[in-house]
Amino acid sequence: MRMTRPRTLLAAIVLGILVQPSVGGGVPFEVGEKLTFAVKFGFIKAGIATMEVRDVVDFNGRRCYRLISEARSTMPFSLFFEVRDHVESLMDSAYLYSVRYEKRLKEGSYQKNEVVLFDQDRHVALYPDGVEIPTPDGVQDVLSSLYYVRTLNLRVGESVFIKNHADRKNYPLEVKVLRVETVEVPAGRFECFVVEPILKASGIFQHKGRLTVWLTKNPPHFPVMMKSKIVIGSISAVLIKKVVPGEKGEEDEPR
Repeated sequence: MRMTRPRTLLAAIVLGILVQPSVGGGVPFEVGEKLTFAVKFGFIKAGIATMEVRDVVDFNGRRCYRLISEARSTMPFSLFFEVRDHVESLMDSAYLYSVRYEKRLKEGSYQKNEVVLFDQDRHVALYPDGVEIPTPDGVQDVLSSLYYVRTLNLRVGESVFIKNHADRKNYPLEVKVLRVETVEVPAGRFECFVVEPILKASGIFQHKGRLTVWLTKNPPHFPVMMKSKIVIGSISAVLIKKVVPGEKGEEDEPR
């Protein structure tokens, strides 16, 4: 059976949590934070995904958070569809927008490597082949947006928006805040905002299914659970471990 690529397990997790940022509430994350998710494709244990604030680096005179997200398939899923994805974003620590984005994807027979530089002064995305694409002011990549949204004050019944750039295109995205709900996952019990992202341009989820995301209502507003129905089935991810600087009693790495 030929399996249609879900454009990726990692993207399905990350892309669905993007909303219009507002930095008035400060930055609720810091270096050393790491979130680990168990990923399922339907009822099959598909893999593990992580999101972390690895460190702070200097890039072209800007002090930046280095954000890293990785996904890997596990047995038995790897037998017929192996995933090894690495995505990295440099996010300006003062203005909280993206200045560099890199992805290295390996999903079955599909492979793709890409680097994008964001010139936020000239409002362009720069690609290694010399292509420059105009972008909105303060544009985000798919990973930096995840961390940017965590500064928001969400309100039930309202929608928020983000200016996002991916795959040489600008993607307006609306996120509806549906309700508040308490959920229990392996990492604990959390009161969450339940949100639904809706792409306004062609992309992964447009007319192909519904994605629902649970974000903790209280700081640091991290994702707890994601569920998505796509053409070839469903993808879900639940938080199994969180390492948050300053918290005590963290459990061992899940097996």
